Amino acid sequence: MKEILRRALTGAVFIILLLSAIFLNSDAFDFLLMIFGLACIYEYKRMVGLRGYYIFIAYLILWWIFIYLVKEVNTIPINILLGITIAVDLALLYFLFSKKGTTFNTFQKFVVGLFYIGGGCIFLTMIPYKNDEFAKLLIMGIFILIWVNDSFAYLVGRSLGRTKLFPSVSPKKTIEGAIGGLAFTLGAAYFMAKYEPIVNVGQWMTLAAVIVIAGNLGDLVESKLKRVAGVKDSGALLPGHGGMLDRLDSLVFAAPFAYLILNLFTNVS
Repeated sequence: MKEILRRALTGAVFIILLLSAIFLNSDAFDFLLMIFGLACIYEYKRMVGLRGYYIFIAYLILWWIFIYLVKEVNTIPINILLGITIAVDLALLYFLFSKKGTTFNTFQKFVVGLFYIGGGCIFLTMIPYKNDEFAKLLIMGIFILIWVNDSFAYLVGRSLGRTKLFPSVSPKKTIEGAIGGLAFTLGAAYFMAKYEPIVNVGQWMTLAAVIVIAGNLGDLVESKLKRVAGVKDSGALLPGHGGMLDRLDSLVFAAPFAYLILNLFTNVS
């Protein structure tokens, strides 16, 4: 009971902090996501044994260039960063499903951390900027989709789960839980379409499916990284939840795919 209360209090503080930044102004949201990125990179760096502070410097330079200089003024650099970030994520999926004892050298650890986490946080920050406006309900909706999926995947998996999803990496996750999380997330997306007209009902539900699938894969990728590192959690920053990367692993991995699908919606329509 004490552990559940601690998790609930930590989760409530995290949500209040995030929503406060979203509704305060775009600068507050940008700054908060930058800090979250630094915390995730710090935990990743310790987990994989990457030495030095070069990755922090590279992340901050990348952040400054794409959030404050490039943004939506010039799409070519953004598309290049998007391509690299998705390529790194696909490489991590190969790492996830590979049965070989894959290990990363120092350069690979640097590239993975910079684009898997750094690129993911940058695209998560870029998502709400549509038509020179900060779409608060859009980004809030994406966070809600992740939370709904995580919560109901846990609840359905705990009550109905029988078939393990990926036992060698994450023994507690079940296929029933994953399906339940997806179903409830699609339902949440349907209702959110009533409040954020930038994305219509079909697009919201497509976005929800992409976020759930990519988010679940991202969660498994981080679980594989932790298993290889021999640790239970990425850190201890959030009592009851582990580290910041444990909390954001789904979003960080799903962000570039969500950004891509949202831009495809814009270009098609």
